[in-house]
Amino acid sequence: MFNLPWLNSDVSVVIAFFFGIILIFLIGRLFLLPIKLIIHLIYNAIIGGIMLWVVNFFGAYFSFTIAINPITALVAGILGIPGVILLILIKIFVA
Repeated sequence: MFNLPWLNSDVSVVIAFFFGIILIFLIGRLFLLPIKLIIHLIYNAIIGGIMLWVVNFFGAYFSFTIAINPITALVAGILGIPGVILLILIKIFVA
């Protein structure tokens, strides 16, 4: 592999092995980060959707509902529970 006279072939194999492991680790981290982000966004979207449904279910008794449209779904989906709280506060103070 490395044709250096002072470097034994066993050492060059070990160096290449560790370089390969580091390369695989870095590539794995590169691909794992977007997967973690996608899983986190899916989790927030599920929690946000459930919270919007709960607010609309119990808010119907008090004539308080939040329209579920792409904007509210996006806010609740990205931010999760804080997004639903933000939507409630906007509904209270603006409308």
